[in-house]
Amino acid sequence: MKRIIGIALLAAAALYAIESAGAFGIANYKPHLQADYSGNVYTLAWTRLPYPAYYEIEVLRSPPPGSASPAQPAERVAVYHTWKNQMTFSRIYPFRTYWRVSAHGLFRQPLGRYSNYLNLAKTLGISLENFHRLKPAATCQFPANAPAADKPMLTWTVVPGAVYYEIEFLDAPPENPNATEPSERRVAASREVFTNGYQADLSDYPGDCIYWRVRALDYDGNPLGVFSDAQETYLDHQQHLPARPLISVEFNREGMATPLYPAYSWIPIHGAAEYEVEVLDHPPENPNGTTPSAHRIWSTRVTGFACYDEEPRGTPGTYYWRVIGLDASGEPVGTYSDTGRFVVDLSKGSYAATFGDSITHGGGAVSYSPADWEYSFQTYLSFPAANLGKSGDTSETMAERFERDVLPFHPRYLLIMGGTNSLRGGVPANKVIEDLAAIRDKCLANDIRPIFLTLPPIKPAAIWKVFSEETSPHWRREFEAVNAFIRQQPYYIDLAPYLSDPDNELPDYYATDGLHPDIPGKKLMAQLINANWTNVTR
Repeated sequence: MKRIIGIALLAAAALYAIESAGAFGIANYKPHLQADYSGNVYTLAWTRLPYPAYYEIEVLRSPPPGSASPAQPAERVAVYHTWKNQMTFSRIYPFRTYWRVSAHGLFRQPLGRYSNYLNLAKTLGISLENFHRLKPAATCQFPANAPAADKPMLTWTVVPGAVYYEIEFLDAPPENPNATEPSERRVAASREVFTNGYQADLSDYPGDCIYWRVRALDYDGNPLGVFSDAQETYLDHQQHLPARPLISVEFNREGMATPLYPAYSWIPIHGAAEYEVEVLDHPPENPNGTTPSAHRIWSTRVTGFACYDEEPRGTPGTYYWRVIGLDASGEPVGTYSDTGRFVVDLSKGSYAATFGDSITHGGGAVSYSPADWEYSFQTYLSFPAANLGKSGDTSETMAERFERDVLPFHPRYLLIMGGTNSLRGGVPANKVIEDLAAIRDKCLANDIRPIFLTLPPIKPAAIWKVFSEETSPHWRREFEAVNAFIRQQPYYIDLAPYLSDPDNELPDYYATDGLHPDIPGKKLMAQLINANWTNVTR
């Protein structure tokens, strides 16, 4: 026995000496990392070291400092170990993550150097849309045989991520087609365009033919691509049609449930100081009229181009809505819009529902509301879910409305994310935890499985820039405390690490306003939920 122990000790000493001295090519070993993507699975592979070793795969938030330098713990998103020289991943990671591999010996000391690093999405061509190459496309035409009135409603395709648009009118085709600079033929222009449509007032334009084009802009007014193709538009100055807003929300798209708190949106009309929105329980008896319908069940007045319903639409049935522009004295400008329709079906939430504040409710990129389905993470889930989110909610108001808003749906699974508004406003973490625990207990008492989502970070500088709202100076500490509580729950999905930059803030490329994730952020949230869904529902 002693002889065996002695041999083992000698062997261990020899191996330790080999690893320490870097013999057998160990000192010069640098893995060559490659990646493949097939069937929604990433496969990483690298050259093997001709010596017994295990391999460490790091997922980092930013490019590593070099092939000989370890990453700081805060830079690591995840770490994996394997004895093989390849590894597969079905889990989706953020667009901006960086991967590398290193070999480690039997005594856990590094062998050689780190591999080259890869940005998986960029390397494999699975990148986000390149917004800087996008351009709008006109969706209306007014040829000579079907001219427009002198106040035409001009529309175009949405550019994802655009905060607003610039439209310009030309007296001839532009000398710089699809450019990023204005044309020398410009006769008028506007940047007061926050939707993918604009009612122009061309009543003073002397000609009967004009050209127009539009480009998307970010929050700071920088172009998000080039101008659209210039559209030749003929005018009939003798036409005088009543103006009416053009509704732009699509409810129940591809069978999706209507949000419990619907949002309504439209393209504004020239001359309106505010708008009146009405919700009806039957189609209006006076389509495109100027007076309220006898079937009105709710109404409100707002400025802008969107309206949030203040009432939960939890009674099953078919509902209708429309909007009219009003001048400064409250008189109609034109007529009511065409009538929109949506269906409330509680069975849509019988499997799963999402419960939270505006991050759950939807919207982003400053100008988009929950009416814009691309900015709701529920759109990208792999399973049906009713959206029970309510913009402006705190953890306290979520707990208060639970019985009224959740129990009618009685979902089997409830995805819960709340407390951001509370914490950034200075409410202590222990109060938010108390509210979340109350929601959890209410779920369990009603045979609903609570599945918590960790709170993504925020970016106070961006919040101030967009909303002029202060953020509690202790928000990081309070967020960490709430997320620590969530990670102690039996069922949770950890979103926070994947929506964090090296400063543990919400990156600009995920949220323009520092609070509400835009399309890439909402897609990532859904990808992470989808990837973990089996684990939290089995």
